Amino acid sequence: MTTVTDAAAPALDSASEKEVSRVNTLMFTRLMPILVVAYIINFLDRTNIGMAKAALQANVGISAASYGLGAGLYFLVYACCEVPSNLIMQKVGARKWITRIMLTWGVISMCMALVKGPTSFYALRVLLGIAEAGLFPGVLFYLNSWFQARQQARAIGYFLLGVCLANMIGGPLGGAILTLNGWHGLMGWQWLFILEGAPAVLFAVIIWNFLPDGPATARWLTKDESQGVLDRLKAERTANAAHYTPSLKAVFGHPQILLAIWVYFCDQIALYGVIFFLPGIVRSWGPLGEVQIGLLSSLPWICCGLGALIIPQLATHLGRTRETMIGGMLMMAAAFIGPAVLPPAGAMACLCLGCVMFMPLQSIVFTYPYARFQGSALAGGLGYLNGMGLVGGFIGPYAMGLIEQGTGKASNGLWLMSASLFVGAIGSIWLRYPSEDKAKA
Repeated sequence: MTTVTDAAAPALDSASEKEVSRVNTLMFTRLMPILVVAYIINFLDRTNIGMAKAALQANVGISAASYGLGAGLYFLVYACCEVPSNLIMQKVGARKWITRIMLTWGVISMCMALVKGPTSFYALRVLLGIAEAGLFPGVLFYLNSWFQARQQARAIGYFLLGVCLANMIGGPLGGAILTLNGWHGLMGWQWLFILEGAPAVLFAVIIWNFLPDGPATARWLTKDESQGVLDRLKAERTANAAHYTPSLKAVFGHPQILLAIWVYFCDQIALYGVIFFLPGIVRSWGPLGEVQIGLLSSLPWICCGLGALIIPQLATHLGRTRETMIGGMLMMAAAFIGPAVLPPAGAMACLCLGCVMFMPLQSIVFTYPYARFQGSALAGGLGYLNGMGLVGGFIGPYAMGLIEQGTGKASNGLWLMSASLFVGAIGSIWLRYPSEDKAKA
């Protein structure tokens, strides 16, 4: 049975426990809404090409294979920039760096309205990947400066809720925006990129004004409260010091990080294959309008959001994180076969079942570097895990595009997604926390 933390927390009396709980709740309510909204905007801009896919093919001449390549190129450059971005954020602070990220990605996302063909499509996707790199692992590193280990999976789960909400909102919103075709001389897909890119630029102002770099600079914490947060984090890390790998260089060859990358890579192949091709799969079910396609495409992400809220807390409370990962990936592997062989109602039920586990698995896999690294090693380790794992975000859409072009049916690519998840489940068997290293020895 696995646990998220390896050292027992210092004993607290009931009054102290209530105070810690109150401060943790305050931090959640002050930080998570800002971070979740930022990630919603981020994911809308990262994935809105899924709704624009048909229009880009019809109006700009981008084939299914070119679309898949462009969708995936984003992840290759994103992966290359993750570690440098996280290390820069550690030096300059979260507020400055996340503000910069949002400004640049918002502008580039709006420029997607200027796409004229495959070359400009590829170029802008590459620039978007460079601009956005570091947001996700940067926020994970940022959360580590606020929350103790037992709260981190919950915090990550709430943050990942932004992915689910973005996909819930993105379908209906994108479908509605696409109906603006011809308004002021622009195509619907151009309005999609403009109207969904602008909020990133505007929200950067919110980040700059309301996101503190850490507990010490939070205006809504008293001096005693902020010092209490820092003292508890210091005590926990001192207790776990023997487990931490201090060297940034050691991160890149650490067997457990390499294994976590493999598991995350398999998960991301499936996640982004589904994200980018779900609207096309729904479109193939019959004569549906853009708004109907958007609404139907949002249903699996509602289930995904419920999973993000409930399962990480349950898994960490019971101390069964590894078992949750193995069972979740096997469940998804089985569920994603359904849309390739079942009629629309059964296909939608399977998609909803499979998507329940996407975000819980992501929130759990990132607890493994938290248990082994601190400081620059943790910043680099989170960027390394996320960046290399996200190469799966290149392979998934690209392979789905090739399969759709070769077979004429987007849902056939789900067989690859299922196989990837099965392989990831096998890899999850050997994931472990530092306490299990000693037990094994």
